[in-house]
Amino acid sequence: MDVQIWTYILVGITFALYIGIALWSKAASTSEFYVAEGGVNPLMNGMATAADWMSAASFLSMAGLISFMGYDGSVYLMGWTGGYVLLALLLAPYLRKFGKFTVPDFIGDRYYSQIARTIAVLCALIVSFTYVAGQMRGVGLVFSKFLEVDIFWGVIIGMTIVFFYAVLGGMKGITYTQVAQYCVLIFAFMVPAFFISLQLTGSPIPQIGFGSTLSDGSGTFLLDKLDQLHTDLGFAEYTSGTKSMQDVFFITIALMVGTAGLPHVIVRFFTVPKVKDARISVGYALIFIAILYTTAPAIAVFSRTNLIETVSEQPYTEMPEWFNTWEETALLNWVDKNGDGNINYLPGAAIVGTPDIKREGLDPVRGVHNEVLLNNELADGPNELYVDRDIMVLANPEIAGLPAWVAALVAAGGLAAALSTAAGLLLVISTSVSHDLIKKQINPDISDKAELRYARIAAAVAVVVAGYFGINPPGFVAQVVAIAFGLAAASFFPAIILGIFYKKMNREGAVAGMVAGLLFTLTYIVFFKIMFPELNTPENWWFGISPEGIGTLGMLVNLGVSLAISMVFPDPPEEVQEMVENIRYPR
Repeated sequence: MDVQIWTYILVGITFALYIGIALWSKAASTSEFYVAEGGVNPLMNGMATAADWMSAASFLSMAGLISFMGYDGSVYLMGWTGGYVLLALLLAPYLRKFGKFTVPDFIGDRYYSQIARTIAVLCALIVSFTYVAGQMRGVGLVFSKFLEVDIFWGVIIGMTIVFFYAVLGGMKGITYTQVAQYCVLIFAFMVPAFFISLQLTGSPIPQIGFGSTLSDGSGTFLLDKLDQLHTDLGFAEYTSGTKSMQDVFFITIALMVGTAGLPHVIVRFFTVPKVKDARISVGYALIFIAILYTTAPAIAVFSRTNLIETVSEQPYTEMPEWFNTWEETALLNWVDKNGDGNINYLPGAAIVGTPDIKREGLDPVRGVHNEVLLNNELADGPNELYVDRDIMVLANPEIAGLPAWVAALVAAGGLAAALSTAAGLLLVISTSVSHDLIKKQINPDISDKAELRYARIAAAVAVVVAGYFGINPPGFVAQVVAIAFGLAAASFFPAIILGIFYKKMNREGAVAGMVAGLLFTLTYIVFFKIMFPELNTPENWWFGISPEGIGTLGMLVNLGVSLAISMVFPDPPEEVQEMVENIRYPR
């Protein structure tokens, strides 16, 4: 059987499993919808947390970015793993004892202000919608290649599935669905890694193969060979970094503190019965996360090596079938600039913009070598190959010549990763509207049944909006997610930290800080990513900080404004200060 048939089978089985779990775990109350009644087993919660954490950015795009960025891509590994540790050790126990399962709820009560709560809701919505765009984009990528549908329809299918179990089951349905999704995604990520590591280095363990010599008997280390392939083609050495240490630092910190402030992960610590269980589930999740995160650099090196050796300076007519099928997705395309029929993969852009396939009706128009033709202008420079970074993990099994069922398994894993995080984010959006806005501010006397109805309506609307952003995202999946983390770093994190560890932080300071941090960071990102993308170069950045790292500076703006404003206004009421003293010792 070919890859497509295997994909239909495996994706069909996994989707049936997710829907079955949703039907079994249908939420009947707001407690079940928001926090699964606090009755989830710590091991199960650890798996669900890991699935929530390892989004499409982790599964699809992180290895792809590391594959192209080399050493510079380590910022994603350092930032996301460091952020989880920061969240687990520094924030989660305190928030769990405080007893508020949403960040806006904590901020509203801690800062005794409905204005603070409203601003926190706004921040949660902006961060979550930005983040979920990356997940929906990942869903569209998988469907576009393996089920041969347009990214638009791929996103629509993903929206339908997420709508079903997120709206129906709430956190209860999402949790048990995520347990299944973790099993699917980690199996899908590791199986090809084992195969390719054995193929290239003779070691079945990718973490070891990553630093081993090649199995061809040359005695050459895999990383040394990749460095040589890069330099031969005119690229910088794979193991050398091109980003400034300053930008690396700011991106890493933004990812760390933004991660620690993400509301969809924080709520996970409320789905277990006790604080002790939350700590245990943190340990389990860290182990489950480490399996993928320690494998991603190896996957990046394997895929990069195999791609260069397969396509560089090779005749287009001798390309394997996978190359031709990926062309039709507009995620991998070749333009014959010099007319020699060979693929010249070199530094620089091949085309201007992203591929726009030339079509007659629905069918792509093909050139003299049977290549898919594009409407794009050709970029200056000799490079003839466009490669979307987000496809490297998905294409990796086919590039390495692995069996069709392995490629299909990766497709199912990619969908599981994207859908698991998307569901958690949609629940945050739903909760922010139904619980933090409607119940806490607009209608405090609302019945549980009515609140549950509004929660489901909000989740349904969120699915539609998320789908739009998935179809029209502002960048690669991991970069979209990095922006979301930067926004979280600039808005939530200082308010949470100061709320826990500085009992004299007042509402005026917190509100002013969140507004200043969010507006500063959002303005910078919109300017370089949306309004003037042509200016998005190191020469034009403030202090050499990229939009992916500006959240760190936004956090500092937030902290500075918060502390300065707090000194002008009275201290919080005594009961608030006593409450802060109480939650500092989580038990």
